[in-house]
Amino acid sequence: MARIGYHASQEQFSPRDLLELLCLAEEAGFEAAKSSDHFHPWSAAQGQSGFAWSWMGAALQACRLPMGLITAPGWRYHPALVAQAAATLAQMFPGRFWLALGSGEAINEAILGRYWPDKPERNARLRECVAIIRALLAGEEVTHRGRVTVVEARLWTLPDQPVPLFGAAVTPETAAEVGAWADGLLTVGGTPDQVAAVVDAFREAGGAGKPVHIQHALSWDQTEAAALSQARDQWAPVLAGGEVNWDLRRPADFDRLGALVSDDHLRMALAISADPGWHAARIAALAEIGDVVHLHCVGRNQRAFLEVFGRAVLPDLRLPA
Repeated sequence: MARIGYHASQEQFSPRDLLELLCLAEEAGFEAAKSSDHFHPWSAAQGQSGFAWSWMGAALQACRLPMGLITAPGWRYHPALVAQAAATLAQMFPGRFWLALGSGEAINEAILGRYWPDKPERNARLRECVAIIRALLAGEEVTHRGRVTVVEARLWTLPDQPVPLFGAAVTPETAAEVGAWADGLLTVGGTPDQVAAVVDAFREAGGAGKPVHIQHALSWDQTEAAALSQARDQWAPVLAGGEVNWDLRRPADFDRLGALVSDDHLRMALAISADPGWHAARIAALAEIGDVVHLHCVGRNQRAFLEVFGRAVLPDLRLPA
């Protein structure tokens, strides 16, 4: 059966608070975790953005869960540094760390002032970075001159087990792109049909038999009105869709768009309900598609979410069909 993981949102909580929430998630019965690597939050209302790599080392020490991190090499981080950071975490915590690689968003990666290119060019840069990272993690000495440059680089501290390199994809087109090189897929939730289309594209393009992780965004609270309010306050700015999320540069830009998002749009884009059973049914449908479903409750009410879902949702999801 699919495992249920916890998404630790760096954009919404301070690193100290997020570490406590991760430990509470493990106590509540979550079986895995993942986090994201942002320089800025999506919205000023989220209000945080700690350095995810530092946090990940503390998190792996504080709990026993397998954990992953999604990052975008080739912009803020040179791929050689990404490889070194991943190798160090995997060496300290054998078999527990995986890394998802994506083409990035301007809000995080354009801060260095470089020209932010279109998606095909970002995909090409990502492929180069993946090849460099994979070669370094294999212990090779790497020299590469292309969109990124590496000269006689070699990692001297290597993990005992290879670091799984997942591809991050939101659309079937990107899933097919990463299927050629990725050890697994990380995608976002939606309707089962939408998620299945992305997963099928990955599997048909070389990802057959590889693990699939799904990040499922939801909003739960004690009442329907509170669940909707939490979703609007924290996640409406992220729901513009299309290429907007990848190209806007400032949290204030996202906040302006968030003010235009209707309640109907919120409900179409997020699983919003006060009923744990309603959420459990939707999580179970995604669990039929992927190997791990990471729950991202987008509200500020994380402690109540972990307590209620640990008691009323996770046990039912572990029952055999």
